[in-house]
Amino acid sequence: MKALVDLIAPILLAVSATLIAMPATARPAPKPVMIGYLPAFKGPMLPYLDTIDLSKVTHINLSFVNPDPQGQIVNGDLMACMDTHDHSPLPVADVQAVIDRAHKAGVKVLASLGGGTLPKCSGDWPALLSADNRAHTVNTLIRFLDDTGLDGLDVDLEWAVLTEIDRSGEYTPFIQALSAALKKRGKLLTCATAANEGGMVPVSSVPYFDYVNIMSYDAIGPDWGTPGDEHATLEMARHDIAVWQARGTKKSQIVLGIPFYGHAFGSYQAGFHDYKSLLAQYGEAVAENDILGKACAGCDYVTYNGRPTIRAKAELAQELGAGLMIWELTADQPGPDSLLDAAYETLNWSRK
Repeated sequence: MKALVDLIAPILLAVSATLIAMPATARPAPKPVMIGYLPAFKGPMLPYLDTIDLSKVTHINLSFVNPDPQGQIVNGDLMACMDTHDHSPLPVADVQAVIDRAHKAGVKVLASLGGGTLPKCSGDWPALLSADNRAHTVNTLIRFLDDTGLDGLDVDLEWAVLTEIDRSGEYTPFIQALSAALKKRGKLLTCATAANEGGMVPVSSVPYFDYVNIMSYDAIGPDWGTPGDEHATLEMARHDIAVWQARGTKKSQIVLGIPFYGHAFGSYQAGFHDYKSLLAQYGEAVAENDILGKACAGCDYVTYNGRPTIRAKAELAQELGAGLMIWELTADQPGPDSLLDAAYETLNWSRK
């Protein structure tokens, strides 16, 4: 045995020395991240995992978790405030089952806090993050993470709520405290943010996040934006990444958000439409375009992202960031028209 050790030891030392001396440019690039949100507001989440190719996802963000007015995350066997389509409480067992299934597939799972529109069951986030209550709120969140085996937390506090917390000087101290507790456990801290005034997390908080998920979509919607515009162009993605680069965000933190849905106007059943419903209603031509109808003021049209634009955004994310974020995974259509497949194949092309 000693003779074998004596034979192998010099080889191992030589390999180690080679790896240490290897220039950074020659080392393998980190695997691109593919972060997908999984919505609880559509009902129990576990059945949706049967429709998602988990081999193409690196992280799942469970959306959304909020503390109730008493600051509780869990109430007995139920989530205190994880709003579903019929506003019935979601069992903790469903959350745990999703985490366990994802972990078996090698996918990390984070709980996403807040959401664009807070549910009625949510507590008052500005009050919960005040200096008097911050430590309790952080401890409650960390306890939930420890109990379930989550891999981290994603902070998705937006617009008016975000602005109120930031103006009171409580946003960055909350993120700092949360980061310290998560780092002790080797867990992740991420955020979702817009790229325009009133919707951006403060610059002072950026160093504490592992990933900054840029919500590069919704330039136009049912009651906002300029009529005739598209809601998520490639040019918008370039602009939004540049905004966060200028704010000091590192390439390793930047994750470009892409939409698996669109907005319709006029005779196209005005409102929100997910990608798979557009395919079902209008056929495979949807997959290769970004617009149905004609995009102009007062016109009948649908604006969304088809596979070519998703591929172009994946190339952009590969060049300038750490990967892609998807809102949201259940809106895709598995098969030859899948947006997830287009994103994954392009993002990982250079690694094949």
